[in-house]
Amino acid sequence: MPDLDLIIIGAGPAGLTAAQYGARANLKVLVIEQLSSGGQALAIDILENYPGNIEQKSGFDFAMDLHKQAESFGAAFLTNSVSSINKKKEENTFTVNLTDGTARTASAVILATGAKPRFLDVPGEKEFSGRGVSYCATCDGNFFRNKKIFVVGGGDAACDEARYLARLTDKVILIHRRDSFRAQKALVERTLNNPNITVRYNTVIKEIKGEQKVKSVVLADTVTDKITEEETDAVFVFAGTVPQSFLVNADGLKAQLDENGYVITDQKMATNIKGLFAAGDVRSGAFRQVVTAAADGATAAHNAAGYIDAL
Repeated sequence: MPDLDLIIIGAGPAGLTAAQYGARANLKVLVIEQLSSGGQALAIDILENYPGNIEQKSGFDFAMDLHKQAESFGAAFLTNSVSSINKKKEENTFTVNLTDGTARTASAVILATGAKPRFLDVPGEKEFSGRGVSYCATCDGNFFRNKKIFVVGGGDAACDEARYLARLTDKVILIHRRDSFRAQKALVERTLNNPNITVRYNTVIKEIKGEQKVKSVVLADTVTDKITEEETDAVFVFAGTVPQSFLVNADGLKAQLDENGYVITDQKMATNIKGLFAAGDVRSGAFRQVVTAAADGATAAHNAAGYIDAL
């Protein structure tokens, strides 16, 4: 017999909501998270578009409330990293192996590991990470108050973070490699109308330069191929995400992934492996918002409970 009914890997909005719904279904639930609860929601300054969140609390406060709520229903939490997941074909039990050499077993697993920022992979990016290169405006923006900042990206995150940084300085330059943004129209309009943000389309960063910290960026026009160099104090990168699906793309457990590495599920959040579910940003086709991550988590937990009952 397994130790637990349900193991949830990842404590972002999807994992935390799954924990709440799983525990409310009277399952023995364990959430494993290598860092702190909240995931990418921790980087949200003001969560303004979550239904019913009239007071517009911060992403951090929202995440802490989700954590406390899941605990209040009986979910347990473990701070650790998962090294691999295995499932024996003849048994309906998953073994979740941890990096400290221990393991936990459960009848079902929900993968809610989310996604991480995509790197530009240009010279100077890694060298100046934490010294002018950042992937979180709410974390590091205050260090560059009244400074010149380049923001890279064209989605919701880039527009959100550029607007946050525009509260700290009137010298925000948002560059995007295409000729239009892919972000929601409302966000694009607010970004374009912000007097502290200058938008440059068809522009990419080729190199980040500096000594002890960032001093300049080498830019390329994607239409004319013209190369220029411009001084700056910081570069904030929001160029998409990379799914953290490596745990289910290994010999021990191989789930079906799409061409970008996201986990493919059905409408029940079930993968092609019985008893394995996926929720949130790690899932293929997800609309990557806090509200949809929470919905994924609730759906995954509900159907995991049904699967366990059937066993």
